[in-house]
Amino acid sequence: MVLNIEKLTGGYSKTAVIHDISFNIKAGEIVGLIGLNGAGKSTTIKHILGLLNPQAGRIEVNGIEIGEDTEEYRRALAYIPESPILYEELTLNEHIDMTIMAYGLEEGMAWERAEQLLKVFRLDEKGEMFPTHFSKGMKQKVMLICAFIVEPDLYIIDEPFLGLDPLGIESLIELMVSERTEGRSILMSTHILSTAERYCDRYVILDDGRLLVSGTIDELRDGLGMPGASLDELYLSLTGGAGSNESTPS
Repeated sequence: MVLNIEKLTGGYSKTAVIHDISFNIKAGEIVGLIGLNGAGKSTTIKHILGLLNPQAGRIEVNGIEIGEDTEEYRRALAYIPESPILYEELTLNEHIDMTIMAYGLEEGMAWERAEQLLKVFRLDEKGEMFPTHFSKGMKQKVMLICAFIVEPDLYIIDEPFLGLDPLGIESLIELMVSERTEGRSILMSTHILSTAERYCDRYVILDDGRLLVSGTIDELRDGLGMPGASLDELYLSLTGGAGSNESTPS
């Protein structure tokens, strides 16, 4: 099991935001984390990343809790936030170099992969540019490149399609599917349910800080008695008809 979460309760203070959440991700799976603003998606992600301490429950990556071996735990993860976080004083190439050093990657192989990714995202001639000259979409692509050169066991991607142009979205989806084929796993928080339905193997649906349901699309259909329903229709049924097309994650 790449990621295992058992009875996770936590938040930003003594008041819990998420309650008793349990789910897992196996090797070679893309799992969609679905929910409205305030559902608990971002809080769950921050707990997985080790940015928040659980009030109860446990989180394991490759069978290791972060307190057991922090370096090994974090080395198995790559995180791509919704809003790109770059250093204005570093060029694109220097961001790649920093990632290689931070993860202790073999430089030659990492740069080979980086050069391929730079071409995929059409940034191969932007290596000496600084982030101040980048659009939001270009900044997002830099984050994607830095994450995908790592080739971790688990990618955590928060709203991956926001800010990307159609070609960028297509390239990202192809990369995600390729990584799944290589046995790597992805936890993807998204509001674009039609895309999630096409590419995710399973879904974890949160509402008001609690797990509503998790499973494959067929398991969700069977559980709700809605054969042939789309993920949008299942989600609307589960949440009592609340809108599912908001653009900002929780």
